[in-house]
Amino acid sequence: MYANRDAVNGLSKSIAKFHTYCKRKKMNDDRSYSSLLVPPSTQDWMQGVLSAKVVLVMYGDYQCSRSADVYRMIQGIKQELSASFGEDYLCFIFRHFPQTQIHPHAQRAAEVAEAAAAQGQFWPMHDTLFVYQQKLENGYLVEYANDLGLDIPQFLKNLSKQVYVDRIHEDIESGIHSGVTTAPVLFINTIRYTARWKMTELMTAIVAASH
Repeated sequence: MYANRDAVNGLSKSIAKFHTYCKRKKMNDDRSYSSLLVPPSTQDWMQGVLSAKVVLVMYGDYQCSRSADVYRMIQGIKQELSASFGEDYLCFIFRHFPQTQIHPHAQRAAEVAEAAAAQGQFWPMHDTLFVYQQKLENGYLVEYANDLGLDIPQFLKNLSKQVYVDRIHEDIESGIHSGVTTAPVLFINTIRYTARWKMTELMTAIVAASH
């Protein structure tokens, strides 16, 4: 069963409210927002440490092909920069931004990632969801959980109780406050990345932010 209709409608209304606000203030262009207003914290899912020279925050959607492409790009960049400057050079943070209006499985996938996190398997599930983003129906999600060795009864119990809806909503709200209306969006040391989705350009922006 997917997240209840009230929860999903609540997320949709939050985004719709933001769009209305933008129209009134004539700020439809996402570039009007250049800073991350909810700073990275230990409550975020991260690879690396907050004291890194560069902290890269991504708002992503597990059913979004561009989000998957950008995540893979970031992993390649992180590997290269770690080899050159050390493991603590770049900290990567992922925040949920399921686009429920166009991706019907994105919200559920985000909840599954959180359910896996409760059993210490956030990043393995995160990677799996992006790799198999064309197969995010319930049956597949249980298969992924089983493959990761999760306690399936507990996993299903948490999902059925919608334990993680509020956690995901918090990520969405934090993005909306910073002008995020779609995914993916990146912030490098709290400054929004606005260049092209090219590995060389993103790496250049990351290195520049460290100086």
